[in-house]
Parts: sequence; structure tokens; C-alpha cells
Amino acid sequence: MTETSAAASSSTSTDLVLERRVVTEIPGPRSQELHARRVKVVPPGVHSVLPVYIESAHDAIVRDVDGNQFIDLGAGIGVTTVGHTQAEVVEAAKAQLDKYLHTLFTITPYEPYVRVAELMAEHTPGDFEKRTVLVNSGAEAVENAVKIARKFTGRRAIAVLDHGYHGRTNLTMAMNFKAAPYGTGYGPFAGDVFHAPSSYPYRDGLSGAEAAERTFWYLEKHVGASDLAALVVEPVQGEGGFMVPADGYLPALKEWTEKNGVVFVSDEIQSGMARTGKYFASEHFGIVPDLITFAKGIAAGLPLAGVTGRADIMDSSHPGGLGGTFGGNPVAAAAAVAVFEMIEKDALLAEATRIEKRLKGGLEDLQSRFDIIGDIRGHGAMVAIELVESGTAQTTKVPNSAAVSALAAHAAKNGVLVLTAGTNGNVLRFLPSLAITDAQLDDALGVLADGFASL
Repeated sequence: MTETSAAASSSTSTDLVLERRVVTEIPGPRSQELHARRVKVVPPGVHSVLPVYIESAHDAIVRDVDGNQFIDLGAGIGVTTVGHTQAEVVEAAKAQLDKYLHTLFTITPYEPYVRVAELMAEHTPGDFEKRTVLVNSGAEAVENAVKIARKFTGRRAIAVLDHGYHGRTNLTMAMNFKAAPYGTGYGPFAGDVFHAPSSYPYRDGLSGAEAAERTFWYLEKHVGASDLAALVVEPVQGEGGFMVPADGYLPALKEWTEKNGVVFVSDEIQSGMARTGKYFASEHFGIVPDLITFAKGIAAGLPLAGVTGRADIMDSSHPGGLGGTFGGNPVAAAAAVAVFEMIEKDALLAEATRIEKRLKGGLEDLQSRFDIIGDIRGHGAMVAIELVESGTAQTTKVPNSAAVSALAAHAAKNGVLVLTAGTNGNVLRFLPSLAITDAQLDDALGVLADGFASL
């Protein structure tokens, strides 16, 4: 196969030149060998979208074991937001490794946990006193937010929004909108979880106020505000297809929760940590959540997550009620401190805005040429396109999941990693690292343009 590449950039310590290269079939022979080993020892439930096995990575480029190099527009589903193997993060983790790997914060505490909590208090919306608990994963953070809200309010019910995604634990599977593949056959699930209609401007055509009234009606009639402990909301929905709610929708929901004594939880596991051009996406909508859940991008690839919120709510949990063996691991916490420092030092909020402008501009050009692109939406480096059947973009908007699958496959075989999403599987989502260059974005968009032309 002939080699394809973008303009070369500087080499890294891994001798990885920051460009797209395709030098074998995808997946290549070594990846195929590894995959044959994998299927003998890993269950099919742990599915990989693309069985390409990665050898090294830096910034927005990943290299597989066959020497193919991919422009990474997924960042591990929004995890390597600051870029793969950033020196500041790697060195911070290495330095901590030389000191101690684990003591368990609830037995003998340590400074990195405290520093992460200080940084979260500083950078989350709201000027009130805050507390933070650190855990291991996004789903665990959501579970903790729910139990904290229930403890504080003394109420039982939890409400979520249609098209939302919150995790793969028993409780969070009950909170997800889409059953397959996350919940199929795994029930029964946790009870007292209610799904309210959300704002989906491209499809429902409602203003923010109209969509909010629909949500309130459901919560008041089907759940009962007096029984509701928390409303858990992704300000920009992730797996659901990067839905950005209509103007005024989220502020109306926040006002309703305040009026009814309901804890407003902003699930920022995918949208937080500079991803959208703000530290947290809630800031785009002018809302101040009571609790925020975070994970993914906070430690650049090391497992760390948590809940930050109003001190009065967080302090309602009794001693010993929160925590876990590995929650707030010191190595992951040290990496998280380095991530916060990088965001400030390298002006990464502005980089997210740069990426949004470049990416949306390229996608709008494609939309002018291919009428199956029905909607372009998102903030910062969290952008998506919704694909529909030709001729339906402004009318019936028939979902076109086949085109999404074909485009993702075309991109992968030509050295670009993209993610699919959407309740109907008809959304392509882009979550590049904030280290991605304009040249890399343009190159990736060119590959997508060829894919659209070949449909």
C-alpha cells in the first residue's frame, strides 16, 4: 500500500513523527496476530471498535504495532485532552512513583489529593465553599453524586434526561437512555430512576423555555418534586450525540431545582477539563451546579474521577461514608495537578476555541457539498455531525447510521480515528486532543471528504 501522510512535524522522545502514515492494510499483520491472541483470553463483551493495537502515541498521533500512524480524533473518548504522553504529566507521575504509589487516603492521607481538591474548588463554577471526593471512574463518580444527593435531601428518586449516558454500573445502567449495548441482559437494575424528556433542538424544534416546560411537567406529574433527590444532567450530552440544548433550557432547569429543593448534578465526565473551551461546559450556559462529576481528561490517561460540590451538600455524608481503596491514587492525582498547570501555562482553553473554529469551518464546507450532514453542533474540541438520509435534512431527518459506519471505516483505513455516537447511531463525534494542529485537522477533514465522496 502506498504511504499517505500529512506535513511532518517534530519528532518526539519515542521517535514518532507527528503525521498520518498508512504503511500496511488496517489492521496490519502484527495487529491481527495480537487480536488472535486476544480473543482467546478476553471476552467479546470487552469489544474494540477497531482491532488496531497501539505501540506509542504523542500529542494527537498514535502509532500501531505495524508502524501505521493515525490522527486521533477520539482521544480515548475525551481522556487525553492535553495530548498523549505530555512531558509535564509524565514527569509528574514519574516523580510521584519514586515517592510512594499508595497508602489509602482514608488511612494515611497525602498532599496530591488535597491539591486536586483545591484546584477543583477553584475552577468549578460557583464562588461558594466546596468539597471534593476522588474516586476511580466516571460511573463511580456518578454513583457517589447520587448517594450524596440522597443523603443530603433524604429523598429517594433520581431523574435523568433522554439520550443521556452515565456509565456501566448497575445504577448508571439504569440511568442510561439507550439500553443496547450497555444494559442488554444485565438487569434487573436499580430502581427510583426516572427519564425525563430533554432538549434536542435539531429534532424537537422547541425553544429552551418550551423544552423546559415539557421536562417540568414530566418531573412534577410522573415523579413528584417532593420525592426527587437529584436531577443529573450532561450539559452537552456525550454518547447521546453531543446534543447542545436550546438557549435557556439548562438555566430554567437549574431554577426549577432550586425552587423545589432538588440537587442539580452536572455530569461533566466527558465535557469537563477544558474540553469545550471552558473548564466545565456548564459555564457556556451560565449555570452553577450543586454537584459536578468529573473524570476522563483530568489526569491525561491515568484513572481518576470525582465529585465536587457545595460544602453543605458534600458535608452531609458521615465519616466513612465516602471513599474507596484506590480513590484519589497519588500518582493519578499528581498527573491531574500537572494537567491543571498545563491548561493555564499553554492557554489550552484558547486552543479548544481554535479547534472548534477550524473543525466547524471544515465540516460546514462538507455540509455545503453533501446534504446528508443534517446538523453540526458542539463547543470547543467537542463537535459532532448528525447524518440523515439524502434529501431529509430539513424535513423528516431520517437517521443515516449506515453512512456513519461507512465513514468511520473509511477514516480508519486511511489513518484517522473517529468515534460514532447518537441514540440512532447516526452521529460522528470529534474529540481531538487540544494539542492537535491545524494541519492535522485539515488532513483528517480531507480524509473524511474523500469518504463522503465515495458514499
